[in-house]
Amino acid sequence: MEGSRKPHYWDAAVAELMARDRILRRVIPEHPEVHLASRGEPFLTLARAVVGQQISVKAADAVWGRFIALVGERPQPPAVLNQTPEALRAVGLSRRKVEYVLDLAAHFEANKVHPQQWAEMPDEAIIRELTAIRGIGRWTAEMFLIFNLRRPDVLPLDDAGLVKAISLHYFSGEPVSRFEAREVAQAWRPWSTVATWYLWRSLDPVAVEY
Repeated sequence: MEGSRKPHYWDAAVAELMARDRILRRVIPEHPEVHLASRGEPFLTLARAVVGQQISVKAADAVWGRFIALVGERPQPPAVLNQTPEALRAVGLSRRKVEYVLDLAAHFEANKVHPQQWAEMPDEAIIRELTAIRGIGRWTAEMFLIFNLRRPDVLPLDDAGLVKAISLHYFSGEPVSRFEAREVAQAWRPWSTVATWYLWRSLDPVAVEY
């Protein structure tokens, strides 16, 4: 599968990050033979992200299982739009998440987002498209850029795991401001995604499948 292959830039990014950053020089070799993988089509990935917001992984998996039983294993926008709000509520979605999932499907169905063009679009342009959808904030959009599109230079400063790892490795566990985190990350460009991914692994060796 294309998404399971190592990103074409990965080895070059690892070499540069290890040359520049003493922390990553130690962290990266602790996680050999692993790399960022991508799973899922854009609509499916974003729908799952919305369903899983603010609930535990176990609860999200249960709701998602009921959701795809209703709309299909690989849900498409029309299948979601054909459901009543009551039917979507019945699988365990909150009233607000029902609105979010329907708005997501409506954006895709009306071509208000352009996944076929994303390969040529800059990160911020994609973030603008995604955050125009109800229920998708910048963090979710950045996770999509990392895990689905595998963009090389995404720095998710709103991610608690990244900030925790920067605090732990670069500031001896002391609290870290957004400015300080950004200063540390200056050395990572243009490979912020790769640095972030290895710092996540330093906290949890099991890679997230988004």
